[in-house]
Amino acid sequence: MEMELFNHYHFIATSPEDPGTLRNFIGKLHMTTAKQLNEWDGTPGRKVWYQFWDSYITFERSYLARLNYVHHNPVHHGVTDNVLGYRWCSARRFSVNAPSALMETVESCKIDELEVEDDF
Repeated sequence: MEMELFNHYHFIATSPEDPGTLRNFIGKLHMTTAKQLNEWDGTPGRKVWYQFWDSYITFERSYLARLNYVHHNPVHHGVTDNVLGYRWCSARRFSVNAPSALMETVESCKIDELEVEDDF
């Protein structure tokens, strides 16, 4: 049985020269998705997203480790044993589309020492 990880999400993006614009993007993403979720649930005006944290990642290895962490997040929270079979995770799409050398590099990055707000 597949459970859903519905109380948070992780989003990794490359920001433009001004990383401050990413905060504006996330605000618009939250507004748009909250409206859509409320429409589907018939609950107009309900607050869906409460907070977010952003990080400006400057080291490639840190970025790759976070990508590995995000891919394994559903396992970390016990919603699935197989991230490749979990429809709400980017791991499957990544495994199909990324070059194998990049996949191996990401998978080799240790995630146990990352400091990621994720106690939900």
